Amino acid sequence: MDVLVLGFCLVLGLLHTTEGKILRPGRVPPHIVFVMVDDQGFNDIGYHGSEIHTPVLDQLAGEGVKLENYYVQPICSPSRSQLMTGRYQIHTGLQHSIIRARQPLCLPPDIPTLPERLRQAGYSTHMVGKWHLGFCRPECLPTSRGFQSFLGSLTGSGDHFNFQSCDGTEACGFDLHDGDRPAWELSGNYSTRLYTERVKEILRHHDQRKPLFLYVALQAVHTPLQAPGHLLRRYQTLGNRPRRHYAAMVSGVDESVGEIVSELRGRGYYNNSVLIYSSDNGGQPLSGGCNWPLRGGKGSYWEGGVRAVGFVHSPLLKRKGVVSQALIHVSDWYPTLLSLAGHRESDSSHLDGQDVWGAISSGLPCPRTEILFNIDPVSRRHGEVDPRLLTINGFGIWDTGVRAAIRVGDWKLLTGNVGDGDWFPPQTMPGGPQTMPGGPQQWQSMEKRRDQRGKSVYLFNVTADPYERADLAEARPEVVKMLLTRLAEYNRTAVSPRNPPDDPMADPQLHGGVWTPWLGQEETRDEGDDEEPDSINRKARSKSTCKVCKLRALFKKVGTRMQRATLFL
Repeated sequence: MDVLVLGFCLVLGLLHTTEGKILRPGRVPPHIVFVMVDDQGFNDIGYHGSEIHTPVLDQLAGEGVKLENYYVQPICSPSRSQLMTGRYQIHTGLQHSIIRARQPLCLPPDIPTLPERLRQAGYSTHMVGKWHLGFCRPECLPTSRGFQSFLGSLTGSGDHFNFQSCDGTEACGFDLHDGDRPAWELSGNYSTRLYTERVKEILRHHDQRKPLFLYVALQAVHTPLQAPGHLLRRYQTLGNRPRRHYAAMVSGVDESVGEIVSELRGRGYYNNSVLIYSSDNGGQPLSGGCNWPLRGGKGSYWEGGVRAVGFVHSPLLKRKGVVSQALIHVSDWYPTLLSLAGHRESDSSHLDGQDVWGAISSGLPCPRTEILFNIDPVSRRHGEVDPRLLTINGFGIWDTGVRAAIRVGDWKLLTGNVGDGDWFPPQTMPGGPQTMPGGPQQWQSMEKRRDQRGKSVYLFNVTADPYERADLAEARPEVVKMLLTRLAEYNRTAVSPRNPPDDPMADPQLHGGVWTPWLGQEETRDEGDDEEPDSINRKARSKSTCKVCKLRALFKKVGTRMQRATLFL
């Protein structure tokens, strides 16, 4: 009897290991490939009726599960931060805008990331593509946040061929990195092609006995709109130039995903793999994207800014070839993928994401019933307070001048300045013969809603009205009050927003022409600390160098502004 008890205890010990990892008998964790595309609009995929040809994506989605009630954030860094942490922006301090290239800010180092947890679960983790989660310090880099290898860009955008990236007109530099070094030798390659080849290289050399996590964050289809000639020729009959280049870039993404899946099949990964495809936000209509028939676009909390293209393709799905209406948010991938990996968080109370694999794979009831899109207190300028927005519009519950958005069940509430609320039908982008009569001016005012003027509260039933044409804020005040109360409850859990000013020391011209970490890993100690003479000398030299660099950065900034001013003389 004692032997049986001892044996049972040993089995339990093997099943439950340290770090929260759960090993199930006979279960090999799946290989996970997460493809995130940049700025792809809701209407920019074939199965949504687009004129853009995406045969590979259409087939993969058709054989898998199309996520048609899937939400992300309206801009780059917020979506990526929630994928990596499973937490809302209000819980990471990244409530306001993107992380700018010169901003001394990054994903909080004390918050664990998805690749860090997957490595604890025994995975190899690799990233190619766009990071855009801060790089001011070495510990902010992808290779310091859980990825064993990284080839890609650190900033938010850049040239797809020479990898030059500019933050405004004052700071430009090279932004292609292999690990922690600039990959000068790879300049001249088209980004989508380059990243696809690196993925294939990883698949060729990986030991398949170990599960693999591949994060493929393609730079396409973000501006600048650039594509190789063979892709552009496919759309030469499309008269609108931005749309033509944009469509060519989407076709490049389609080819890329096809090659990755082909490599998965050829190398024996496919039967035990999960492929997730997601855009990071809605398309930008002024840059070739189209979210029709959804309202708004990138940068807004309208459906066109936050409802995304997404699907899951995997032989491991229990049901395939279906459309899922489960309410899913980008923050859900963190707990969902960890669950697939057999990793259990010791404390999941800090997570905002939900494990939605059962809803996706088996059609089970989805655990998610609401999404907090954001609460951005920085959107309200200091001292800019209108008492009416709290007492009248906000029923004494919420200052509706603060930019915020939430969905609970069928209802969606928006407050503050939520972004341009127009609808942009296909084939109306300026720049070609398909432009509507009257030119860009008429197009830009097309369907311009007069109800946006002076409003600070919007309410929609997005199940019955997914195109947000019927504002019910005045007709359903009880629903408005309920959702304002939820906003106030969420706000009580928010951390202070982190939005430091740009640092002139980040200028690539101070670092060999490369965007790279510019702050050291060790902070300078206080003046009262005991220090050796050598340490004091090093600090003095460091301060002196810092002053020189700041002066050089200041002179460069002033010079740039003077040059710009002479253009108008």
